[in-house]
Amino acid sequence: MSARQAGGRDGARLESFLEMMSAERGAAASTLSSYERDLADLREFLAGRGQSLTEAQTPELSAYLTHLSAQGFAATSQARRLSSMRQFYRFLYAEGLRGDEPTDIIDAPKKGLALPKTMSVADVNRLLGLAAEEAATPGPGQLARIRMHLLLELLYATGMRVSELVSLPVKVLRQEGRFLMIRGKGNKDRMVLLSRAAIEAMEKYEAARKALAPERSGARKKADAPESPWLFPSNGKEGHLPRQVFARDLKDIAIRAGLTPSAVSPHVLRHAFASHLLQNGADLRAVQELLGHSDISTTQIYTHVLEERLQELVQTHHPLAKQGKNLD
Repeated sequence: MSARQAGGRDGARLESFLEMMSAERGAAASTLSSYERDLADLREFLAGRGQSLTEAQTPELSAYLTHLSAQGFAATSQARRLSSMRQFYRFLYAEGLRGDEPTDIIDAPKKGLALPKTMSVADVNRLLGLAAEEAATPGPGQLARIRMHLLLELLYATGMRVSELVSLPVKVLRQEGRFLMIRGKGNKDRMVLLSRAAIEAMEKYEAARKALAPERSGARKKADAPESPWLFPSNGKEGHLPRQVFARDLKDIAIRAGLTPSAVSPHVLRHAFASHLLQNGADLRAVQELLGHSDISTTQIYTHVLEERLQELVQTHHPLAKQGKNLD
C-alpha cells in the first residue's frame, strides 16, 4: 500500500472515530477538537517514521510519548495524549479494524508529586505572636480573639486536620496533662502532644468562657437549650465552628500580620507542623502517627525535607566538607 493510500485510510478511520465519539458518546465539540489535534500530531510523528496511524505498534507509540517528554511536555499533557490514543485504538479494535490494542501495555507517564505548601518558622511565629497580642486586648469581641489564638496554637502544635480541630469536644478542657486524644478519619483515635503555649491558650479560653457563663446560663433558661458539647460552639447546623469560617478568619489575621493570605490556610499550617518537625530531626514514622496518616506513603510527600536536612548534615559534619570541598 502506498503512503498516499495509507494516509487516506488513516484520515477515514480518524473521521469515523470522531463521528462515533460524537454520536454514541455525546462528546462535546471541545473534546472532539482535542482528540483531533492529539491524533493529528501522532499521525504526523508516525508519518515521519514511515508508519501509518492505523497500523502503529506499541514501540512506535511509546516512542511518541518519549518524544513528547523530550519536547518538554508535562506528564499531565502526555497522559492526555495517551488517553486519546487509547480511545482511538480501542475503537479500531471494537470495529474489527485491528486485532489488538497496542496501548494496553503502555504505562501512563508518572506525575511528579506536588510539594506541599508550607510556612517558614518565622512566618508562623509572626502569625501566632499577633494572635496572642490580639487575644490579650480587652474589649468587645475578645472571646473570639482568644478563640482564634487557641485555634492557631492547637493547629500548629498538633498538626490536626481542620475538621478535627473545629469539632473538638468541650470535654478536652477537663482533661489533664499535655496529651490530647483526637478522633480522626475512620473513627481512629490518636494521641498528640500539646505545646505549653497551646495549654496556656486553652486555659485562657476556658477562663473567658466561664466569665460569660452567667450570661449564657440566663440565655439557656429562656431558650431551654442544652449546653453545647463542642469546644468551639456555633449556631450553625453542625453545632461547632464551620471550617470555612475558620479558614476565612485565618486569612484575615494573616493579612493583619503582613503575610500573603493566599499562602496561609489551615492545611498549610498542618504542613508547616510536619515540615518543621522533620527539619528538626523528627522521624518520618512519628510524623505519620501524629498526622493520622494510615499509610506511610502519604507522609512521604515530606521526604524532600529529609533530603534537605541530610544534605545539610553531611555538608556540616563530613570531614571533606570541613576541608572546603562541596559534596553535592
